[in-house]
Amino acid sequence: MRYEHRRQKPISWEQFVIRLLRSALFAAALIGVALAAGVWGYHFFGDLPWIDAFLNASMILGGMGPVDPMQTEAGKIFAGCYALFSGLAFIGLAGLLFMPIAHRLLHHFHYEDEER
Repeated sequence: MRYEHRRQKPISWEQFVIRLLRSALFAAALIGVALAAGVWGYHFFGDLPWIDAFLNASMILGGMGPVDPMQTEAGKIFAGCYALFSGLAFIGLAGLLFMPIAHRLLHHFHYEDEER
């Protein structure tokens, strides 16, 4: 994603809304990939049925915590790694969603209009 330089005029509100929507769609796609990876891992490493694997993956990704305890060593290792990944993914996705807003706010204060 390219942002305008501080010497460039801020983009219009319509372009800003499009930028926000693009950012949200990209974040949603990343959440979908992370959720699919978690469901797959809980199913194959944790020996959980698909629906329980989905529940565990979505709860971990949402920051709530696991529902089913892991019975296998591979499942426990996967659950730990997925929990660490989910915490970092949450921080990264929050940054991705707020980046256009923060940029616009900072750009508003740093933009030097030629007429001033």
